[in-house]
Amino acid sequence: MLRDRLLAAGLPAVVAPMGTGVVCDVGRGGPIVAIRGDIDALRLPDTKDVPYRSTVEGACHACGHDLHASATLGAALALAATLEASGTPGTVRVLLQPAEEAVPGGASALVAAGVLDGVQAVFGLHADPSLEVGRIGASAGPITSAADQLEVRLKGPGGHTGRPHQTADLVHIAARVVVDLPMSLGRLSDPRDGLNLTFGSIHAGNAPNVVPTEARILGSLRASGRGAWEAAPRHLPALLAAIVEPLGATWELDHQRGAPPIVNDPWAVGLVARAGSAIVGADHLGPTQQSAGGEDFSWYGDLAPLGYVRLGVHRPGTDRVDIHASSFDLDERAIALGARLLAGAAFEALLDLTA
Repeated sequence: MLRDRLLAAGLPAVVAPMGTGVVCDVGRGGPIVAIRGDIDALRLPDTKDVPYRSTVEGACHACGHDLHASATLGAALALAATLEASGTPGTVRVLLQPAEEAVPGGASALVAAGVLDGVQAVFGLHADPSLEVGRIGASAGPITSAADQLEVRLKGPGGHTGRPHQTADLVHIAARVVVDLPMSLGRLSDPRDGLNLTFGSIHAGNAPNVVPTEARILGSLRASGRGAWEAAPRHLPALLAAIVEPLGATWELDHQRGAPPIVNDPWAVGLVARAGSAIVGADHLGPTQQSAGGEDFSWYGDLAPLGYVRLGVHRPGTDRVDIHASSFDLDERAIALGARLLAGAAFEALLDLTA
């Protein structure tokens, strides 16, 4: 549907190289800047009673992805008219990107396919329910965190809980991993990088008098700085071995790498701020704090300056519901504001780059 809408407007929209998502160039010639809207959903039931409620059972846009996609589509249509009418040289590459919620994310696939080659700035936004609609949060520097997923599998011979010394007590060992691994990993990392390993699931055995033969632990690894995130894969195997092997068990680690933190470029954020001030007024534009959440938009930063902002979506007079909740909703007025913001930032970038 997104591609069809762009094609209907006479724009050369194509399916992204991974077989889903859309890439579309608006304008002509150089320089090239990009705007990105992610088009994911989450595996959650939609509990809202609204006309735009999800029609797919067990999946919904509980993170604002529908807003991101709609705003990016609107920005593309507006830019097509503005660039032609003004005669402004340059191209805006529109990225309607899938798999933002996946690991390592659809952005890395677009980078690997060369879609970002030659791009000189990338702009994106995210719905922020902590901000009232009409407010924008923008700051230079790191504003998200790296986010990886871990699965640790432990194995032992099993046995009787009355004789744990004759086997590998996997429940005890799993508990040691849950407590000791995050602490030890933190001692090997720069505290300024904010490395945090938290386990969300632990399973071992089903009976009170049986030492199990297998245990499984699931967790997430987050880092506010790139240095600790890049060093973690070197430390994790050695630390696991030191905790598990002296107690007689074996271990396997499945470490699924996510994306590094988004680090906003001062120049790109300045352009977003300039566009945002013209749209909502300088008094509705403010800084934003670094989040512990991850976002694969960061992969674009390896090739071009990033301008990633938070867009207020909270409807005044309603309860605040955070993203990733089944009842998450937003004020639809934010869609037009997001479209104007992305289009304005891209247009300001082309003006700057051709000055």
